[in-house]
Amino acid sequence: MRLDPKALRYMSNDDFRVLTAIEVGSRNHDIVPAPLIAQLSHLRGGGANKRISDLVKRKLIATEQNSKYKGYKLVYAGYDYLALRTLSKRGTVTSVGNQIGVGKESDIFVVAGEDEKEVVLKLHRLGRQSFRNVKLKRDYFRQDQSPSWMYMSRLSAMKEYAFMKVLYENGFPVPIPVDQNRHCVVMEFVEAFPLRQISQVGEPGKLYSKLMDLIVRLAKYGLIHGDFNEFNILLKDDGSPILIDFPQMVSTSHPNAEFYFNRDVDCIRTFFKRRFNYESVLYPKFGLDSNKEFDLDVQVAASGFTKKDQSQLEKYMSELNEQGGNSGDDFVEDLPSDEEIVYESDENEDDENKGEDEAVSTNQSVDTDQDFDDQDFVIETDRLGNTIRRKRIPDSSISANDNAQA
Repeated sequence: MRLDPKALRYMSNDDFRVLTAIEVGSRNHDIVPAPLIAQLSHLRGGGANKRISDLVKRKLIATEQNSKYKGYKLVYAGYDYLALRTLSKRGTVTSVGNQIGVGKESDIFVVAGEDEKEVVLKLHRLGRQSFRNVKLKRDYFRQDQSPSWMYMSRLSAMKEYAFMKVLYENGFPVPIPVDQNRHCVVMEFVEAFPLRQISQVGEPGKLYSKLMDLIVRLAKYGLIHGDFNEFNILLKDDGSPILIDFPQMVSTSHPNAEFYFNRDVDCIRTFFKRRFNYESVLYPKFGLDSNKEFDLDVQVAASGFTKKDQSQLEKYMSELNEQGGNSGDDFVEDLPSDEEIVYESDENEDDENKGEDEAVSTNQSVDTDQDFDDQDFVIETDRLGNTIRRKRIPDSSISANDNAQA
């Protein structure tokens, strides 16, 4: 999808309060009722409804109607703006350049920070492929129900940043991790080409050995890439490989570790045979070459990406792959995007909801300078958006913690 950050400079704090309110409301609701948005944003006198109407027209949120009420939900454009605003405040991203990659589950842009140095912005977009295939629309998420695509995108970005950081600190050939917020990861811009775009190399046997050694080295550190193929390997001018894309990385103690390890090996063997007409009888075997010497998987868990997060993400990725998803291609065209979602703007919306908006209690407010997970409360409502109960929850029960604060 297109990423146009120009409108950021024209958006008010109230606009971001409403976007953040919808983000907070999405913890419990797939479709967030207007009264709840007004309550969370702490905007009175129809102010929330005016902002909602403007955000719908800008296609930063979408409106949907179920059998009980009309509500709103964030789309990727609105989520992008929330993340970009936070990254901009940190000085990580101050300008956005060209899009250099698009895949089924991510969009990749060249951006620059305060030092004007070019870096890469990767926006995770899990669920984009299966968005139109969802048959069951849940408007209230209980503890035993699946989280939203937005939350899964956030988990995917958290995981990628956590693994990239640990791998870089231990000398693996990966881009330098720069920053992460919500579904966005900022990393070093590497002058290299994807292996899939390279038609020939001087010494295929030498490159083959480097890649197999990298798979074995990862295993000795307790990790398996899970998607080690020509789409996720960059080749620099000097022939050295750079490894990218880590949302499917797993520990060697994973129940399916041998399957993932063998799949990584087979992907490289198949590609070299097909592309470079090179085939070797020597290749790593899980039982012989995966003796763990270090525990990077434990370090990642200690960094804030928990086993529960990993389990949720793995379940989602498995379901997505069953629907025909493929995580390996970061350069696929003709994908469904937010433009295919139906948006509607109700000109009489302010008048219809004004009474409701003024009647809603405003005991809770949203701080737009905080991220979604900085909120330590849950507001439980009925299906019409009326508040049933408020309670504070301990930090340990919040599903996704963003360690870097806005």
